[in-house]
Amino acid sequence: MSYTALYRKFRPQEFEDVKGQEHIVTTLKNQIKADRIGHAYLFCGTRGTGKTTVAKIFAKAVNCEHPVDGSPCGECPVCQGIAAGTSMNVIEIDAASNNGVDNIRQIREEVAYRPTEGKFKVYIIDEVHMLSAGAFNALLKTLEEPPAYVIFILATTEVHKIPITILSRCQRYDFHRISIDTITDRLSELMKTEQVEVEERALRYVAKAGDGSMRDALSLLDQCIAFHLGEKLTYENVLEVLGAVDTEIFSKLLRQVIDRDVVGAIRTVDNLVDEGRELGQLVNDFTWYMRNLLLIQSADDMEEVLDMSEEHLAALREEAAMVSQETLIRYIRIFSELGNQIKFASQKRILLEIAIIKLCKPQMEQDYSSLLERMDELEHKIETGTVAAVPASSVESMPRKAQTPIEKPALPKAVPDDITQVMRNWKSIISESGGITKQYLNRAVPSLGNAGELLLVFDDANAYSYLNEDKAGCMSMFRELLEERTGKKMEVVLHMNESGRSAVETVPDLREIINFDIEEENF
Repeated sequence: MSYTALYRKFRPQEFEDVKGQEHIVTTLKNQIKADRIGHAYLFCGTRGTGKTTVAKIFAKAVNCEHPVDGSPCGECPVCQGIAAGTSMNVIEIDAASNNGVDNIRQIREEVAYRPTEGKFKVYIIDEVHMLSAGAFNALLKTLEEPPAYVIFILATTEVHKIPITILSRCQRYDFHRISIDTITDRLSELMKTEQVEVEERALRYVAKAGDGSMRDALSLLDQCIAFHLGEKLTYENVLEVLGAVDTEIFSKLLRQVIDRDVVGAIRTVDNLVDEGRELGQLVNDFTWYMRNLLLIQSADDMEEVLDMSEEHLAALREEAAMVSQETLIRYIRIFSELGNQIKFASQKRILLEIAIIKLCKPQMEQDYSSLLERMDELEHKIETGTVAAVPASSVESMPRKAQTPIEKPALPKAVPDDITQVMRNWKSIISESGGITKQYLNRAVPSLGNAGELLLVFDDANAYSYLNEDKAGCMSMFRELLEERTGKKMEVVLHMNESGRSAVETVPDLREIINFDIEEENF
């Protein structure tokens, strides 16, 4: 006989076997016992949480000849027929491949015929959100007023795609993600039945990797058992099969990043690549690891939220004290962005190495958290004597020319009224630009051109290039904002500063002659 996958072999056959969905099971059993069975149900929730399984058990229960406390007996011919998939009273439909109006019309024709055995005909429509708009419309009337012997059970992972007209005709049941403890207990129970020796820690990791899905966890466990067939399944075996990384490696990598040890961090990544670790999984797990550190920093009693041993918690507390919250948030941001990029990248290793270097070198970024980190690093160097102040004697011995302060450009004596009006509302105008345009405009030094136009001078080549090329119509929208404020079209000229000095040292900064405390206009 061919092998049957664990998730199929141990699919629950009665309500008592369903784990993690007690709120739904209890309600359905009470309906059956009280004979208050509805005509349309909507089961929604993430994959592998038991929607189709509960639907089949419910179909057996409502047709069972000898129900026990609202649950099917599993022994009568009706229960056995439904379990074997030979019953004509339970019709399963995959809406992903049967999503047209004709498929629904066929259902409408079939419901006119009474069940051949049992009390009810049960239609289980899986992935119902895949139905076309026409199919939903064709289903409406039948779903609202079906014959007394017909029950519809709609299952979906994307309930937001279901029309409100369908939702209002169904009893909705939300299937929760199954907890790690519940999945671990179920896996342990099944492994005893299968007589497979497994470490508790290994089962717990598989349960976590299942991400709230019992089916995913069973499939992963099946894979691990097959790889190490006949052996005791250890935690290390599971890490090897799933391409995962132990938390000790994360601890080592984080400490290298905190110490700015670029070579050591890259070497750690190289070792993981050589071992065949899956880089996408590595990024996700390391992001989760840093998230745990952030939670520990955020509150004293957060340990109750984290699902880990006391030994592991002690190591996390130690590391949480080694890094500031702002820095940790920057780390998480960088790796969250990497997680989105690495899914579709052909050079995953290069992207990961760049992200590691970014973590170690905050000077590569210009955001607020990076600047704070660079300042903290500089203060630490000064305190430890790594960076020493220049002695006064050295300053006195410098050439006279080096001590001469650079004269600031003279401010224009007269500024056109429209530009004055713009400068009085400069912050407000830039704020309305929004997004990346706002960030890049803030890097410009506003000045006055030779012909009386508004001149924006940039030190940042990226900002100049983005705005000068008018990407996404950014400058067009900015000019429209200026026209709204002044009532006239204003010429704006962009200039890239290549003088070797900063822009504020090369052109007059109009912001210095405007009192920014002037009450801004409200628009």
